[in-house]
Amino acid sequence: MPEHSPLDVPEGDPFGPHNLPYGVFSTPAGTDPRVGVRYGASVLDTAAVAAALGSPHAALLAAPTLAPLMAAGRPVWQAVRAEVTAWLTDLAHRAAVEPHLHELDRVALHMPFEVGDYVDFYSSEHHAANVGRIFRPAEEPLTPNWKHLPIGYHGRSGTIVPSGTPVTRPAGQRMGAPDDPEPGLPGPVFGPSVRLDIEAEVGFVVGVPSPMGTPVPRTDFRAHVFGLCLVNDWSARDVQPWEQRPLGPHQAKSFATSLAHWITPLDALEAARVAPPERTHPLLPYLDDTGAGEQPGGYDLRLEVRVNGEPVSRPPFASMYWTAAQQLAHMTVNGASVRTGDLYASGTVSGPEPDEVGSLLELTKGKGPWLADGDVVEIDGWAPGPDGLRIALGGVRGQVKPTGWTPQER
Repeated sequence: MPEHSPLDVPEGDPFGPHNLPYGVFSTPAGTDPRVGVRYGASVLDTAAVAAALGSPHAALLAAPTLAPLMAAGRPVWQAVRAEVTAWLTDLAHRAAVEPHLHELDRVALHMPFEVGDYVDFYSSEHHAANVGRIFRPAEEPLTPNWKHLPIGYHGRSGTIVPSGTPVTRPAGQRMGAPDDPEPGLPGPVFGPSVRLDIEAEVGFVVGVPSPMGTPVPRTDFRAHVFGLCLVNDWSARDVQPWEQRPLGPHQAKSFATSLAHWITPLDALEAARVAPPERTHPLLPYLDDTGAGEQPGGYDLRLEVRVNGEPVSRPPFASMYWTAAQQLAHMTVNGASVRTGDLYASGTVSGPEPDEVGSLLELTKGKGPWLADGDVVEIDGWAPGPDGLRIALGGVRGQVKPTGWTPQER
């Protein structure tokens, strides 16, 4: 019998030719990091195949990050995707392609791009309402502005790390001392977070930049955004409510954010596009996506969160109130520019059911248990693809390591 070829992926493989996410890898032979495409249980060395077949895009694919490809724009993204699809499916290319498929577990995966700016949004109505009930039990769960604009904050790009990077338990200032000198307010203490949490999110990666002073219209979303990926925005829930008065999250979230190795191009997700939830408040024109002829702005992504191998929730991304196109429009409407490699995340993905929330804060109603040292958190996902197939999203994984903090006077 002929030897099995890595080109022959099983029918319906969620990493089949209908998917083709991009990443950056190197091999044990010492090759420099270069662009690869996930195909079944293998990684295709796109740079080597492009050189062998004389592709005009060979230089983009030989780069050590996805940035040059991302900056090239949607016509090039579509041309490269068509090339890679042909390389993997056309029998005429088999001899040239087969030697450049590497087993996934025998390559090193790297950060797929250098993150520029990082913005984290707060776009799930279910998550925002759940958190509001926990943090502000005597008030309305949603703030008055929530259904008028996508709320977000500018995060820290320097601590965004690729999947698999250990996450050290952060230390910080939190409420807790019973002898605070100010009556009615607990005094702060400093030490390792005891309420370490996760947030299951979806990140959107900017490819084509925009000039400062020129907003990006909501309808230009697909001309600027290269693709999406899964994100875990680790959070210290005991630090967060104390520092978040009156500004937004800072040290509670800046210590680590984990990013999947694989970026799924938007063109792979056509079958997953869905209308967002019904709007209950009128939107300003730059955000209004309710008119006739509007293309669906949501994505039907199904996430799964596991802690130490045990599934704890399955958040549905289709329930997100604000879309990625609206987030990009709002992020730039004041004239702010975007750059190649900018990342913006959806905020925690949570649905209406108890087993559809994307954080332990919601899952336990703020009571814990929280993450312990040694815990492993994994977030995976998939989307509907063409002809009933599934499109797998690259997973994101991280393990909690003990704090490096040592006791000191506060």
